[in-house]
Amino acid sequence: RFSGGSGEDSLDRLLPGSPITAPRRKSTSQTKTEPPLLRTGTRTIYTAGRPPWYDEHGAQSKEAFVIGLCGGSASGKTTVANKIIEALDVPWVVLLSMDSFYKVLTPEEQTLATSNDYNFDHPGAFDFELLVATVKRLKQGKSVKIPVYDFNTHGRQKDWKTVYGASVVIFEGIMSFADKELLELLDMKIFVDTDSDIRLVRRLRRDITERGRDIEGVIKQYNKFVKPAFEQYIEPYIRLADIVVPRGGGNMVAIDLIVQHVHKQMEEVSEAVLASAQQTQPLPQTLSVLEGTPQVKGLHTIIRNQETSRDEFIFYSKRLMRLLIEHALTFLPSQPCTVQTPQGQEYDGKRSFSGKGITGVSILRAGETMEPALRAVCKDVRIGKILIQTNLDSGEPELHYLRLPKDISEDHVILMDSTVSTGAAAMMAVRVLLDHEVQEENIALVSLLMAELGVHSVAYAFPKVKIITTAVDKSVDDFLQVIPGIGDFGDRYFGTDGGSSGWSDNEEQERPKQQT
Repeated sequence: RFSGGSGEDSLDRLLPGSPITAPRRKSTSQTKTEPPLLRTGTRTIYTAGRPPWYDEHGAQSKEAFVIGLCGGSASGKTTVANKIIEALDVPWVVLLSMDSFYKVLTPEEQTLATSNDYNFDHPGAFDFELLVATVKRLKQGKSVKIPVYDFNTHGRQKDWKTVYGASVVIFEGIMSFADKELLELLDMKIFVDTDSDIRLVRRLRRDITERGRDIEGVIKQYNKFVKPAFEQYIEPYIRLADIVVPRGGGNMVAIDLIVQHVHKQMEEVSEAVLASAQQTQPLPQTLSVLEGTPQVKGLHTIIRNQETSRDEFIFYSKRLMRLLIEHALTFLPSQPCTVQTPQGQEYDGKRSFSGKGITGVSILRAGETMEPALRAVCKDVRIGKILIQTNLDSGEPELHYLRLPKDISEDHVILMDSTVSTGAAAMMAVRVLLDHEVQEENIALVSLLMAELGVHSVAYAFPKVKIITTAVDKSVDDFLQVIPGIGDFGDRYFGTDGGSSGWSDNEEQERPKQQT
């Protein structure tokens, strides 16, 4: 049913009360981002999220639609969430569990928890400050670190989980409505209302089969702790719900209503557009083009020639990549230093980066071809990888794979992309680096060939990013290919057919179904 009003103005933050004895499971909490895949009969849904598309200013073009699911223990909140995801037919979603946000206990609380005298079903048991901050970042499309709570130690594990924003964020938990600031972040509030007898049966089945408890202990725990907590802290907030779902995941009528409303809200959001770069605009000052010496011109002549064999294409591309990488390294900071020559004389020189403090990030797949050139001149350089593909339905670039060093935020990053036409994939890759706290001025986008449109788009969105290439071509055709261009770099380099390779070369000038 639809509620008559929100009632949020009368809700204050709840403060911890007296502890109520409540034994809890002895296991590590798992946020609903684990595993990161939800497989249905027809497709795979990525539940680890992804950075959404950004507008021509490099800012987020739309906020995520956040759904809050509240209900008693074993009411079927997760089942309802999965049903909503399947019916929504969106490939990118974040499932967030409140179990990940239990507070770090004090020594006194640790003692109570060890003797099963600490109340984990009280609002005061949750870290609402961290929870609100996390949901805010997800709503803004930013990456977040999710704590992993371990009930064996009643504390958080050292390693947190990285989760990205998405078009839809679903947050579920028994206390999802128990904080005023959190409620204000929810675009839709759903209460899963399941009969108490059914919830008890589910708890019996779960605790006996999965947790090895006896039936008497489960019933005692339910009557003494779980049921009073539901009546005192959970059930009263049903009045705040926009939609109440009786019978949980089996109520497809209610789920269909929810899906229709979410679709309507998402359709009202305008699509993002790239910077409408004027060809008459001067190229940005952040662009550096390798000097067009006879050698560079000769290399371009060979690799642009459609008659060039694959072996020669690879050989001369590698030569050009080496020149490009050497040129890109000249933009890294250096410090004056004095050394002694073998003749015993002093030489005043420069000490530049030799690999430490540098991370190369390739946009798969063709950007990966530039890694050997970087390794050849930076001995200790670290390498990360990003795979971005274009959603054929929405036309939006989407992050499918990411591997970055944990402490990349302190590094200078060389972002490698074989060719750039519109700049869509490059802009998303930069946004991913910024989400990992890399400083914009420490990012250099390095590409063999770029179109003026891609240069303007990247520079307009990220004015501090250095753009380094060997050549800039004038235009992009209707198929998003650079003109005069170089062809499909990945297919020519790897000897694959773009229609059957299984890769999306959105790091290159691409076919109509893809975007660069």
